[in-house]
Amino acid sequence: MNEWMTKKDEFEIIDVRNLRGNFLPMIQKKAEVMEVGQGLCIIQSFEPAPLYSALGDMGFEHETIEESQDEYHVYFYKAAIPKGEPSGRPPLQPLGILKFKQVDPFIANQYLKVWKRIYQREEAAIDQKNLYLIAFGVGIGAGRMRQATRELIKAYAAGATSQELDEVFGLLIWLQGSSTFVSEISTSTVFLAYELIKRMEGQAKDRDEILDALVTKFGERHPEVGIFTESF
Repeated sequence: MNEWMTKKDEFEIIDVRNLRGNFLPMIQKKAEVMEVGQGLCIIQSFEPAPLYSALGDMGFEHETIEESQDEYHVYFYKAAIPKGEPSGRPPLQPLGILKFKQVDPFIANQYLKVWKRIYQREEAAIDQKNLYLIAFGVGIGAGRMRQATRELIKAYAAGATSQELDEVFGLLIWLQGSSTFVSEISTSTVFLAYELIKRMEGQAKDRDEILDALVTKFGERHPEVGIFTESF
């Protein structure tokens, strides 16, 4: 257990179990104005794993305590002021999991375990970049362009090259058919994101600048990409 947990009784408590919609912006706003040495306690009915990366990028460490099967207390402690270095975490988090708790916290918690098993498995045979590339292709094949766009951005953040994206799209032309590619895929947000990458690389922009542009244009605020766009 972290030493700072001795201060946990001083942390502001935010119980999100009965909140609807996306509560992440509210938590981030509180976190932004906190000083090093301060903390928050988030109470949720399942383990809120998407918050770990979101607040981790803001300089927070965390400790999770499972009080019961449907009550988790997550303590976030601001250990440092972030300096802007890449965190290595995907830029878009699995916020859709947060919607499952509106139906059933038990389902949300079980699904989170499956997500961790797939995306955070230790000593995984498939690395993160290729895992996201596979998910990107599957999303398009299933007609889920929202998912495909998010997976493409995560793949690029994990190191996928534009040449690898070229090959995936070439494979999709072959497997999905030219008509589907022209009418459905080439007009989608995922192809617009791909074109942005190609265009900015042609302008000799670096990867970090391109990724910033991707997240700005095709992130959570985009109505065809974001999970909680109605909350903004």
